[in-house]
Amino acid sequence: MSDKPAIEQTVFVIDDDEAVRDSLGMLLRTAGLQVQLFKSARAFLKHFSPECSGCLILDIRMPVMSGLDLQDELYKRRCRIPIVFLTGHGDIPMAVRALKKGAFDFIEKPHDEQRLVLATCHALRADAEQRCGMAAPPHSPPDLAERLALLSVREREVLEHILEGRQTRAIAEALCVSVKTVEFHRSRIREKLQVGSLAELFRLFMTNGEQGLRRDEFSPVVESREG
Repeated sequence: MSDKPAIEQTVFVIDDDEAVRDSLGMLLRTAGLQVQLFKSARAFLKHFSPECSGCLILDIRMPVMSGLDLQDELYKRRCRIPIVFLTGHGDIPMAVRALKKGAFDFIEKPHDEQRLVLATCHALRADAEQRCGMAAPPHSPPDLAERLALLSVREREVLEHILEGRQTRAIAEALCVSVKTVEFHRSRIREKLQVGSLAELFRLFMTNGEQGLRRDEFSPVVESREG
């Protein structure tokens, strides 16, 4: 795989569900990555050293010590290893909180295998660059205002619900439209805001200081609000 980093690294998979752990381990090993599996955050901490190079694939909800708790603990230990969180449908607000604390990405369950492997490889590369002092040069932040101006009123409404952590069905019920209509608007939002994933969408707003979505700052001339 072309995105696999050149240096030796380990993907640490932490999930209390044995079937999920084994499945993730098989997937990542098939992609040519070195993997270690852990059934709990505490089991991982007993093994882990900040000198270990790699990334974490971490379930956000686990008993005793959650994924967010582990993230906090690693931060206290001054460990900045990239974390890719696995989240359920009801965990989006938690995932956004994790992103604000420095998480690399989050993947919704059930995960798309290609997306997970790609996110893992990107996280490994970021860790390698960080350890070698080769962080990517800073780039100009995207002009969020210009991108938001491309959205219709309805797309703007859908975006507000997405950023509040609501799922497609809940958005459809709130706006009295079909699930397929919301899915269509979500696709158009990603296209117009130039983001490939939900994590990128949230990160876009955090990077730009979480600019507001006030309707009085938005001109609804691009499309009608039907649908």
